[in-house]
Amino acid sequence: MKKVSKLMFASLAAMLFMFVAACSSGTSDTSSGISEPSEGASEEATEGEVYSINIAYGNQPGEPVDELAKKWKELAEEASDGRLELKLYPSSQLGPEKDVVEQAQMGNNVIVLAGYDFLMDYVPDAGILTAPYLVDDIDELLYLTETEWFEGLRNDLREQGIDVVTTRTVYGERHLLTNEKVETPEDLKGLKIRVPNNQMSIQTFEAMGAAATPTPLGDLYTSLQQGLVDGAENPLPVLQGVKAHEVSKYLSFTGHQKFITAWIGGTSFIDTMPEDLAQILRETGDEASEHGRNVLDAQTEEVLAEFEAQGVEFYEVDVEPFKELVQGVYESFPSWTPGLYEEIQELLENRP
Repeated sequence: MKKVSKLMFASLAAMLFMFVAACSSGTSDTSSGISEPSEGASEEATEGEVYSINIAYGNQPGEPVDELAKKWKELAEEASDGRLELKLYPSSQLGPEKDVVEQAQMGNNVIVLAGYDFLMDYVPDAGILTAPYLVDDIDELLYLTETEWFEGLRNDLREQGIDVVTTRTVYGERHLLTNEKVETPEDLKGLKIRVPNNQMSIQTFEAMGAAATPTPLGDLYTSLQQGLVDGAENPLPVLQGVKAHEVSKYLSFTGHQKFITAWIGGTSFIDTMPEDLAQILRETGDEASEHGRNVLDAQTEEVLAEFEAQGVEFYEVDVEPFKELVQGVYESFPSWTPGLYEEIQELLENRP
């Protein structure tokens, strides 16, 4: 009987050791895509160890963001000799932006595309990067992400459990596609315009006289068909991706926002990655963003040709009246640091 007990004890001990070893392993679970690296991971990954990362975004397959993500996957997996595995989830497959960000904050192995208008829920000053008519061109926005001011935002986000992996994704210039012709702010009065569900977009279009109507992007087409909204705004490839031009036939080049976005992960997850892999992830993300920008430029030209062929009418509007109306938006966020707008303008004036 004692012999049997000793055998049972030895077996149980062996099983317990195997279980603890499995739990502490940094090897990714390739069936679920959830990697569980141990705390205090070494600077170099264990030979054969794979870090699997879910890349989440709301855009449709074939859009510039999707092409960027595919390039990122290619570059990261090649540069890491397969130690990084990026799994792509377009079309909000992992859930709404807010839910996925919360997953990241909880330490899940996910990186999600997030607008700075969304990140202002965590660090209010971040929202100014999406304010209407803030800059004259996209490169000015990219420059701001290289300043000490932005590094302060980055540190504040880290304190909220959010790590900005790459900042250089150009989402595009946002224009207005409607069921009725819009050439002046007066033409917007009474029109229900679909906007993202964030205060920057809502207040911008309310200031311009429209009825801002937050609606999921995936519901836009049916919302236009059913008359729940009278138009939408977004970069042209995004509007084309949801086929909004099949219903709405008036395109106004308002350019009300020049838009860049961030790819963010949870600080707790990024910190457990080997340093060399985290660096590869950031560098290849930046490189893929350049590819995405080239795709965006090419697709914008293609979209304009398609819109024209589909009978969409184009309007080059005078943006000055729109600019005047949205100046009050900068006074609508009391949580912003006093003098934030002036600080941004000074940074732009001193741009090398």
